[in-house]
Amino acid sequence: MKIKQRLEALGLWAKRTIGTLYYLTIHPETPKLAKVVAIIALAYALSPIDLVPDFIPILGYLDDLVILPLLVGLAIKLVPQKLFQVCEAEAREHPVSLKKQWGATVFIILFWLVIIGLILKTILAGFGG
Repeated sequence: MKIKQRLEALGLWAKRTIGTLYYLTIHPETPKLAKVVAIIALAYALSPIDLVPDFIPILGYLDDLVILPLLVGLAIKLVPQKLFQVCEAEAREHPVSLKKQWGATVFIILFWLVIIGLILKTILAGFGG
């Protein structure tokens, strides 16, 4: 398989997986822990901010290749197989358009602001403030 075909296949997998995770987060039968993990996975996948910036050689992309699959795998393991199949079918029938998801954009920004706030609070508490 050529590199271009592999990248296209990876892109298709990512798009379907993001759609499946989205449908898992809104399905009423999804366990709460699975919803939380799926939301974190979606926020990490769609966020322009990485834990390790991409400009750092090797490590910058390695975190995307390790953290994201682990989060996705955990989210999938936390839901019943039948529910996952239902959400996967929903994602295939009704693909999620990322261009129209302003709510997701706002959520990602708020998510990172909370994380930054918690880090700053921890740092300031360390200085006795």
